[in-house]
Amino acid sequence: MSLNILVINPGSTSDRVSYYRGEDDAFHKTVGYSPVDLAPYESKLATAQSEMRREFVLKTLREENVELREIDAVVGRGGLLKPVEGGTYIVNEAMLKDLRAGVSGDHPASLGGIIAWGIANPLGKPAYIADPPVVDEMEPLARYSGMVDNPRISLFHALNHKQVGRLAAKELGKPYQECNLIIMHGGGGISVGAHCKGRVVDVNNALDGEGPFTPQRSGSVPVGRLAVMCFSREYSNLQIKLMIKGHGGLVAHTGTSDLKLLERFITGEDISEEERKMLLPDLTPGKALEAIEAMCYQIGKEICGLTAVFPGPPDAIVLTGGITYNERILKLLRDRLEWLATILVFPGGDEMFALKEAARRVLMGEEEAKIYV
Repeated sequence: MSLNILVINPGSTSDRVSYYRGEDDAFHKTVGYSPVDLAPYESKLATAQSEMRREFVLKTLREENVELREIDAVVGRGGLLKPVEGGTYIVNEAMLKDLRAGVSGDHPASLGGIIAWGIANPLGKPAYIADPPVVDEMEPLARYSGMVDNPRISLFHALNHKQVGRLAAKELGKPYQECNLIIMHGGGGISVGAHCKGRVVDVNNALDGEGPFTPQRSGSVPVGRLAVMCFSREYSNLQIKLMIKGHGGLVAHTGTSDLKLLERFITGEDISEEERKMLLPDLTPGKALEAIEAMCYQIGKEICGLTAVFPGPPDAIVLTGGITYNERILKLLRDRLEWLATILVFPGGDEMFALKEAARRVLMGEEEAKIYV
């Protein structure tokens, strides 16, 4: 059965739009929005942009000569809903209400389901989201922290985790629901999850302040010292937030999260004057290398820590995300973890393909669509 599936993945200032005509990739385009386009929405939730962005997506379909009547389904990136278990969800009124209200926060990803529904509904076709970042399958013990009012929460790269979990299971020759995997997704943020028989029963909060430090985020830090910093009056609330997310991690230690630039700096290749300005003035190749080694050290500790979740050794350790294109990082992680389990690597993270596959599985009857309530 040949299926035509439209995929929409909203970002802060652009939307990625892909169209799959049967097994063929008809097109992949990025629709960018100018400051003028976004200016009327500056003081509003991101979801207020839905109608404007829907029109841009429809314009792209016209430019690519896609007839709306040929579309079988539309799938959008999942947003900040109430916590849900993993799976593919049909967009319904309850979901639209929570996305528009920003029930769990404000993020452009929440536009995915709204735009998908806005295109699919007039056509009488289904709209879906899949494995949103609020997927929560954590076991009760995993939710505990040492503060009753500050429990651990599940907030991670669920879409890519679940997709590479299925790919890893296929390589191992077992169903995903029968595998025990530790999966690390590494990008601007890093999430490390314990996948136990198809459920992510423990995972670090990859958004703000838990787990290893990352190219842009602080990860877990000494909380006593952080409390002192927060009340010292030396730092504003915004400065602290940026230290945790945006200006933390490799940015704090080197000045940049650009791993390609850091690699050229470490190996002594020529870098431009403008590129050198991106790095800390006193940064040396040795310090840059040590910062990357420290990040990998922390990733390794996080992965090893999750082995306590399983009754025995995991079937595999799976490495994915943008940082896995970096050969130095891969070697550092392999050197630390090869003794523990088979290591499988799926570089990058094709969110568009993952979303398309989620819709395809439902349309083909391989998976039942879930209902958001």
